[in-house]
Amino acid sequence: MNKSTFDILHKSSQSRARRGTIKTPHGMVQTPAFVTVGTKGTVKALGPEDLEKTGTQFVFANTYHLVLSPGADLVEKLGGIHKMSGIQKPMITDSGGFQAFSLAFPDRKNMYELLPQHDDAIEGEMKRKPLAKISDNGVEFTSHIDGKKYLFTPESSIDAQIKIGADFIVAFDECIYNGATKEYTKRATDRTHEWALRSIAQLNKVAEGATLSGPGPGVPGLYGVIQGGCFKDLREQSTKFIMAQPFFGIALGGISVGETNEELREQIKWVMDDLHEDTRPRHLLGISTLDDVLFAVKQGVDTFDCILPTRDARVGKLYVEGNKSIDIMKDRKSTRLNSSHTVI
Repeated sequence: MNKSTFDILHKSSQSRARRGTIKTPHGMVQTPAFVTVGTKGTVKALGPEDLEKTGTQFVFANTYHLVLSPGADLVEKLGGIHKMSGIQKPMITDSGGFQAFSLAFPDRKNMYELLPQHDDAIEGEMKRKPLAKISDNGVEFTSHIDGKKYLFTPESSIDAQIKIGADFIVAFDECIYNGATKEYTKRATDRTHEWALRSIAQLNKVAEGATLSGPGPGVPGLYGVIQGGCFKDLREQSTKFIMAQPFFGIALGGISVGETNEELREQIKWVMDDLHEDTRPRHLLGISTLDDVLFAVKQGVDTFDCILPTRDARVGKLYVEGNKSIDIMKDRKSTRLNSSHTVI
């Protein structure tokens, strides 16, 4: 059985914001909370002791990268992601779908200008050779590391995430590219819904086995993913479909894939207009700027993840009050923090 719980402690009288606690076998998360990304089970340049010093509550690992290296089987053999990484904090893994999509392009800088590769792609529309193909069965892709072929399906994604052993896992979904037509967006959203049901069925099937019983962390909590692209009616349909399923939590997906800031916030609001009364935890995938996080908190989102804050920190960028930043590596001598700068 799943041993994690979510409790709402307080709701704002001035917005949809709320405070709560996610209790897991590896500790408690006070929400709203930012989830630090540890791509392969480690937060780059930081050890587990550094995560304690920074007050990190929750860590996000990427299934795609862990499957490609060192492999889900090896992570399981080493005792799971917590033991392998030394991070004794609540952890969540994604489904691997976004990376299979985003890393499918040799030229990642221009990935949002290209059509994704899918089973009904129109010949001649691809400007570059694709590294992945999306079908109703799953995503077939070529490893960006060694060229090896992989197939991610809802079933294989759930199996890999269970082997990795995080507290929470995410249902397999199709990350819809920015600029997709409504026809394709509907097809991809329907595909995500079908994959959601297959993800639930696979988790239930595995949970019946003896390997997840006993005093350990138990069955991971499963998050379903809302899609629908930039179309309000499809976002509403997807929200209602995912809400109707027995997920532990609900994730807002396909919102940070190249839209303008105005479009991003509009899509969040569309989803939260339907989702705001749901009592399960809500996670917004791929959001990190302070303004966007604060906007989403006021809409009732509980947790967020993105690689940007830790990436910025590694190159010497500090976030300061007022949604500004200081590049401490650009000019070390002239850069000074004074009373007007509050590090956040």
